[in-house]
Amino acid sequence: MVDKPILAVIGGSGLYAIQGMEDVHEQVIDTPFGQPSAPVVTGRLEGTPVAFLARHGIGHHILPQEVNSRANIWALKSLGADRVLSISAVGSLREDYAPGSIVVPDQLIDFTRDRQRTFFGEGMVAHVGTADPFCGEFSRQLFVALGKTNAIIHKGGSLVTIEGPRFSTKAESQIFRAWGASLIGMTTCPEAFLAREAELCYAVMAHVTDYDVWRVSEEPVTVEKVLTILDRNTQVAQQALRELLKVLMVGRNCNCGSALQNAIITHPERIPPETRKKLGLLVDKYLK
Repeated sequence: MVDKPILAVIGGSGLYAIQGMEDVHEQVIDTPFGQPSAPVVTGRLEGTPVAFLARHGIGHHILPQEVNSRANIWALKSLGADRVLSISAVGSLREDYAPGSIVVPDQLIDFTRDRQRTFFGEGMVAHVGTADPFCGEFSRQLFVALGKTNAIIHKGGSLVTIEGPRFSTKAESQIFRAWGASLIGMTTCPEAFLAREAELCYAVMAHVTDYDVWRVSEEPVTVEKVLTILDRNTQVAQQALRELLKVLMVGRNCNCGSALQNAIITHPERIPPETRKKLGLLVDKYLK
């Protein structure tokens, strides 16, 4: 068993493992919200404790809307992780964010429909702030790490999350562009919101695989096209992870670790004991 992970990684399409991990263990973690997508792999990368979780399961068998994000985030929180890096394939809604580049977005639009977006309920209400849905400090550190690779990188932009599993229609893609969105994907919501409720720093390494379907000079996005770009970018992602571990500060210089401090609105005496026990990992420090 290794120490608590300095960094937890949720790998999306195309990234199903971290190369070079040592002292590797697979942990099957039970959560109050069911099973995570896969066993959490813990170990050391360049001597630093890390954890890895395959978002779509071993062999990629889980649809975007079937991902149990509550269980995934809870499992990583229970291991003691403070920072969660999401690695995701996205489409570009901007001419300058070309396929093959990597973007660290700073805003989020939730266009999903049927997903569990909160740990709360069952007698306990919390309204967490998500004006800035990604951790600014962690995203900055990620951008610095990506700058040490040979990738074409961009900083900033709004990522819209659609329900999937289908790709967009041309009309939808044009609407998202009219909204000012920069990227489109299927998994960042509700993952980012749950990470905030769990008081985890959260950032996205978004791998641009296509121009969605809006660019008339390009063929519409296909799975084959997505996987081709991701295969090229895999080594960049692996290198960036090592560089990121070098720049992560020992302590966090952000407000993510106190996101729930003023968010719980339910009077403690009105919280059902079973709910309070269920959410103890998140709320005990505020309710004791």
